[in-house]
Amino acid sequence: DLKSIDELISTLLQHPIPAQTDVVVSPPSVYLQYVVGKLEGGHIGVSAQNCYKENKGPFTGEISAEMVKDVGAKWVLVGHSERRRVFLETDELVSEKVSHALCVGLRVILCVGEEKEERKAGQTQEVVFRQLSACIGKIQKWENVVIAYEPVWAIGTGETATPDQAQEVHKFIRELLAEKVSPEVAASQLIIYGGSVNAENCVELAAQKDI
Repeated sequence: DLKSIDELISTLLQHPIPAQTDVVVSPPSVYLQYVVGKLEGGHIGVSAQNCYKENKGPFTGEISAEMVKDVGAKWVLVGHSERRRVFLETDELVSEKVSHALCVGLRVILCVGEEKEERKAGQTQEVVFRQLSACIGKIQKWENVVIAYEPVWAIGTGETATPDQAQEVHKFIRELLAEKVSPEVAASQLIIYGGSVNAENCVELAAQKDI
């Protein structure tokens, strides 16, 4: 709600942001313009949690990338595990959203990650490969994309991948980009980890070579 948003923004603005660190917040769409107004002129970016693949049309309840940009947000999350799992978004739809959002001029946080059953079955790399491969051909400006590896079993569950588990997948993503895109893109690509990250484990996670 607005009260909790004000409290979060107040907390964020109390702390200086280190150089070469991007901070982006992602409120629900009904609060998007409000948060943009609160953070306007500062160093904290604002992202929509989702957008559709078309600029306009009979898509009641959806928001377009154009709308996100129009209210001043510069980022959008695409392919979050809850969009894939709860709302049944396919890899193809996610790739179309990524393509459209980039064409509009938004920066994209592209989420990938496996379910608990898939990890137990040893299918983590297979799932991440499939999700990323669907998007690779749709992306020209990789500098406008951040890849977020978010194992579904570690989002909001209190569980987290160990630093070694997270590093293993991040390394795999970087190797995939080197093979399918270019070594230059692979070396420079921002790949972030999400999944029950907190003050106790974030430093050790961030210390991994490919995170």
